[in-house]
Amino acid sequence: MKFSELGLSKSLLKAIKRSGYEEATPIQEQTIPMVLKGQDVIGQAQTGTGKTAAFGLPIIEHVDTDNPNIQAIIISPTRELAIQTQEELYRLGKDKHARVQVVYGGADIRRQIKNLKHHPQILVGTPGRLRDHLNRHTVKLGHIQTLVLDEADEMLNMGFLEDIEAIINQTPADRQTLLFSATMPPEIKKIGEQFMTNPETVRIKAKELTTDLVDQYYVRARDYEKFDIMTRLIDVQDPDLTIVFGRTKRRVDELSRGLIARGYNAAGIHGDLTQDRRTKIMKRFKNGDLDILVATDVAARGLDISGVTHVYNYDIPSDPDSYVHRIGRTGRAGHHGTSLTFVTPNEMEYLHEIEKLTRARMLPLKPPSAEEAFRGQVASAFNDIDQLIAQNSTDRYKEAAAELLETHNATDLVAALLNDMTKEAASEVPVKITPERPLPRRHRGKRNDYHGGNHYRHHNGNRRHNGGNYRSHGRRHDNYGRSHSSRHSFNIRHRKDKE
Repeated sequence: MKFSELGLSKSLLKAIKRSGYEEATPIQEQTIPMVLKGQDVIGQAQTGTGKTAAFGLPIIEHVDTDNPNIQAIIISPTRELAIQTQEELYRLGKDKHARVQVVYGGADIRRQIKNLKHHPQILVGTPGRLRDHLNRHTVKLGHIQTLVLDEADEMLNMGFLEDIEAIINQTPADRQTLLFSATMPPEIKKIGEQFMTNPETVRIKAKELTTDLVDQYYVRARDYEKFDIMTRLIDVQDPDLTIVFGRTKRRVDELSRGLIARGYNAAGIHGDLTQDRRTKIMKRFKNGDLDILVATDVAARGLDISGVTHVYNYDIPSDPDSYVHRIGRTGRAGHHGTSLTFVTPNEMEYLHEIEKLTRARMLPLKPPSAEEAFRGQVASAFNDIDQLIAQNSTDRYKEAAAELLETHNATDLVAALLNDMTKEAASEVPVKITPERPLPRRHRGKRNDYHGGNHYRHHNGNRRHNGGNYRSHGRRHDNYGRSHSSRHSFNIRHRKDKE
């Protein structure tokens, strides 16, 4: 269904078109008309199904920009999701001049208080920080028309129920309430019964993830180590088409600049780029004119690109569903794919949550040495030279080549060519990546599987250990996930990562 059929205003349809959306997703198609009518809605849907726009578009439609009070509040479990939600609502509400602000823990509350004086009409926040503002009387919810509980099951798992109830109790009784959750345990249903009025339920079937076509690895590394390790892995794995996921816009900008500085063909996309700029970058990537795309989760939503061979999670996502959608960019249409996730020591619990959801164990990788990265670059240069000789007519250069051989040693000439075709060592081109605060440790007891059901299937029988190599679909993958289809490849010794 087209967005133009959902009863939205022209200014919103313009923003939707600028954001690159074409047709409404199932949850948007079913939810938007209900929310526009003022109904309470319970939406059961995974991350990545388009639920932010499903509740965001009708909220923006109803916002009175002449009213300085907070009219809608969205409660999110993590600061990452809160920031992403604020960014998307800001983009969608730009033409209407709707003011959207986000508040979350771990940031300067004084700056947030200052920004709140600009009178946002839509407020996004995490439960703890929202309650802090309520206690300080810097946020008032007496004029709330719509309340959204986003990823309610995750907030419940994180122990936010008391905070949520305290926030809801400060909103008007006649408000509209929207609740979104990947699963519907009894506690979530109880919230619906207690705080909602005759809610309509929308259920979107979860997409299945087939992991037999994706080799999943992880590397334990501290934040400051990750960039050098990633570039060495790129040299060793020699991917054809790669997506690197970063948690923030700043991260994406720094990673793409750093990759370019080291000689990689890379570009980054995030929500602050104009649609024209994003379209041009995506066109280059789809056409194979760009080797590495660096993106935030929000910017990568809806991307349908064939031929992606590798996905690098520079920052581990805060929720397992985001991981599923990230690695789903590779291993498509019967082609093999590789995913690699960097995990800081205190983020290992997030990795285990991902493994519960995918029902697959990630294989540990030992970071390659500088020498192994160099050998990988040389192997790649060999392949490129083979292709140049095979594709181009060289007859017209043979006379010049003979003259060069009279005055230069053949080995020196080839070495100069290889030097030109390979990159500087990582240590020769220093790159500064601003440290990000690690994800918070999970302070809760043993949990059931993240989504409590068989939404995802894993076919692990096709992957077998064979002397340190993984054989799949006729292609050999060494311990760094490199696909060796060329005769010019170097053996790399097998090393287990000890935890």
